[in-house]
Amino acid sequence: MSLTRQIAQNTTIQLTGKAVSVLLGLLAVAILGRALGAEKFGWYVTAAGFLQFIGILCDFGFTVTTASMLAEPTYDKNKLLNVLFSWRFATALVLQGLSPFLIFFFPYPWEIKLAVLVMALSFICVSLNNIFIGWCQNQLKIKIQALGEVIGRLVLVIGLFLLFRAHAGFLPMMLVITISSVVYTAYLWLNAPKVKFDFDGAISKTLFAKIWPLAVAIMFNTIYLQGDRLLLPLYTGQVEVGFYGAAYRVLDIAAQAIFLTMGIMLPLIAYAWSRGLFEEFKKRFQMSIDLVLVIVTPMVAGILALAPPIMRLIAGAEFSQAGPVLRLLSIAILGICYGSVSGSIAIALGRQRQLMKITIIDALLSLAGYLIFIPRYGVWGAAGVTIFSEFFAGIALTIVISRHAGYRPKIKNAVKIFFASALMGLLVLSIQPLNIFLSILIGAAVYAILVWALKIISKQTISDVLLRE
Repeated sequence: MSLTRQIAQNTTIQLTGKAVSVLLGLLAVAILGRALGAEKFGWYVTAAGFLQFIGILCDFGFTVTTASMLAEPTYDKNKLLNVLFSWRFATALVLQGLSPFLIFFFPYPWEIKLAVLVMALSFICVSLNNIFIGWCQNQLKIKIQALGEVIGRLVLVIGLFLLFRAHAGFLPMMLVITISSVVYTAYLWLNAPKVKFDFDGAISKTLFAKIWPLAVAIMFNTIYLQGDRLLLPLYTGQVEVGFYGAAYRVLDIAAQAIFLTMGIMLPLIAYAWSRGLFEEFKKRFQMSIDLVLVIVTPMVAGILALAPPIMRLIAGAEFSQAGPVLRLLSIAILGICYGSVSGSIAIALGRQRQLMKITIIDALLSLAGYLIFIPRYGVWGAAGVTIFSEFFAGIALTIVISRHAGYRPKIKNAVKIFFASALMGLLVLSIQPLNIFLSILIGAAVYAILVWALKIISKQTISDVLLRE
């Protein structure tokens, strides 16, 4: 099989696997919301948010670094994989294995503290997955990662459903979350090359030199990505935390669509820039923005029109009260869009230091905002600062990258996309109340017709992305 066909096949598998995984994730949230109710779902959000904060703080960029170092001819690949795995295992075990005990210094209910201990292993597994996923990306064996993720999600959904039918309590459901993560990691581990512990000095030195800028950026990134969910439970009730967490799950779905699109586009952009193909680079830069906008802008319009029924569908009738929170949070999706595109291009252009500076400034401003506005305004303060932080990062990165690359993206297609999305959103809003599935189908059909009529995205553009050279 040719390299081009391998890449196209991996892209298709990645898209399909992620779509299935997202749907299964939504099913899991639907079961949890209905089984636990708003308050206990807030317990879950608090416990998971605490562990996610630690997990992302200790991420260090191992996935990207693994794929990058395995692509270099400097070291034996098996030995390199052993060293990468050894350091990831050691850092995860020490930092993520011990830090959950910090939860006992927080004024949370005992159920939340016990949930953190129960789920701690699942987040250690997520950290180990970084190495195996990086290996899959390097070897163009994304099928292993996609299938493992789907298997883990199936275990999660089936386990939660059985517990729901048995009227099980809060902690057994948290245990199922951990079991599903262990299954995913075990599948990746069994299908990767055999690894053993190796802390080779020369490779370790190279690893630390490569990883520290990413590690610093990710640490500060954690503050503005997870700071709201860490601080919010300290100043508001668990019901409000549950509403905010459930609404944030919808935001995460949109973010996944953005990150997946940029995962496909980044190699194309890096290839053009590294070889001095400036016209091709400009084309890919513009295409990235257009593709991301054409996917997420109608999501924002749809959420603004259908927020309460979306929350009712995803998490149960009790969560329809989270609709206004979801409406406000959805605005942040557009900031995530520009931040993801410009951040990915910054990596392709080797501008990691500029990326790190913007991330640090954004993190400090966001932390100050969370500390000022969450105690006063609760979930509304958290959502408002989230919107600010995403737009600040997106706008700042876009300005820096445009100056360095000598190209300012055109807004012609963006205007068309916003126009088409606004029309679609107004139409969907005007036909309410209507069955949500029928509303989504009508909205999607209208938007597709408008995209075709306004010539926003061509078939050739889609072909260029999926069948990339």
